[in-house]
Amino acid sequence: MTQTITNARPYEADLDPESPNRNLTPLTTSLDADDRLVVGDCLLSDLAQRYGTPLYVLDETTLRCTCRAYRDALKRHYPGPSLPIYASKANSSLVMSSLVASEGLGLDAVSAGELLTALRGGMPGDRMVLHGNNKSDEELLLAYNNNVTVVVDNQHDLDRLSALIPHDGAPVRLMLRFTPGIECHTHEYIRTGHLDSKFGFDPDQVEPVLRGLVGQSWAKLTGLHAHIGSQIFELEPHRDLAAVMADALKLARDLGHPVEDLNVGGGLGIRYVKSDDPPSIDRWVQVVAEAVIAACQARSLDLPRLMCEPGRSLVATAGVTLYTVGSRKTIPGVRTYVAIDGGMSDNPRPITYQSLYTCCVADRPLAETDETVNLVGKHCESGDVLLKDLPLPSTTSGDVIAVFATGAYNASMSSNYNRIPRPAAVLVHDGAAELVQKREQPDDLLRYDVLPQRFHKVR
Repeated sequence: MTQTITNARPYEADLDPESPNRNLTPLTTSLDADDRLVVGDCLLSDLAQRYGTPLYVLDETTLRCTCRAYRDALKRHYPGPSLPIYASKANSSLVMSSLVASEGLGLDAVSAGELLTALRGGMPGDRMVLHGNNKSDEELLLAYNNNVTVVVDNQHDLDRLSALIPHDGAPVRLMLRFTPGIECHTHEYIRTGHLDSKFGFDPDQVEPVLRGLVGQSWAKLTGLHAHIGSQIFELEPHRDLAAVMADALKLARDLGHPVEDLNVGGGLGIRYVKSDDPPSIDRWVQVVAEAVIAACQARSLDLPRLMCEPGRSLVATAGVTLYTVGSRKTIPGVRTYVAIDGGMSDNPRPITYQSLYTCCVADRPLAETDETVNLVGKHCESGDVLLKDLPLPSTTSGDVIAVFATGAYNASMSSNYNRIPRPAAVLVHDGAAELVQKREQPDDLLRYDVLPQRFHKVR
């Protein structure tokens, strides 16, 4: 169904059209003639009525613009070959796999489920990598049989691959992951010789592993990988990372490995609340590219193919979650609770990480706030608080709340806690809304339950 919104005007002031991660809302967010919130030329309250709530909404324009921002910035700042690959753990689906593939990106997966989703969504295997610190034989063989590069995380990976891959057949393409002694989260930057992490080889293991892979007929080491953190606002750590990775690249090539790919991971932050000020995609890519170029030149290395793994910064800002207000509880002099029809099962980040978000009433986004509430979910858990001490206009049962920047780690981390079905998802573009994930129904939650026959006797 397509709708036409007339006399629409921008909602977010100072919107950055070139770097969506710096915005609070999707690029197409606007106000209609009645000052109601619109995304992708679709009225959000209308979507809530048509598809029900909770509802995940993804803006196709924002997604494609972000893909192009990474792709084009790499071409602009890096003279060698490059490939941005989408970290699909942020939001794995057929439509996301298809969309990023159509924009020329690759994809990283961390399970058989994510691999299968990407492959069936049209992502070519040779543009994919498989991550994971405890890969199963099934996952390793699925990757190998579809020409997916395996990111080796530990000795267990190498031992299993050596046993699984025919030594007289085509070798498996490998990318070696190691911890670079750099860790960064938002503004916290740490450099250390040994990181306390379950991922990757320790720095002092890199040379023995590289030497051990020399002459192995079943393996072809084609890349190196490191990842330094998430929701990063600082740029200096990426400069330091390039030097560490270039040292490993030189060692690998000196030993005869045909290493062509240097994968610096992801981690660029986004704007969840007004006070957040992440770097632009272009600036982040420029810093990474210039650091890699300088590090390679200092070691007389030919430029590798530069890879990065945007996840949150690619999909988060494109997402909005819609909820319907239900009950209200006021404790005089203490607090007011406003309950919505979702919560921790569709967005576990607030209860898990104390994450902050920005929201508004979908049909009254410009209304003055006149109360402070806790916006809470419907789950049987006192910690199920979506937003705490939230300034909000007075709401009544039936109002639709729009929560921004929910495209990453909401759907992908959702659960059926309290046996609550997962939400539907729609993709919006030019006034059209397309269903890309069906809403689960209560009966769906019973599909894999099995009641032993002996229990039937007591029913």
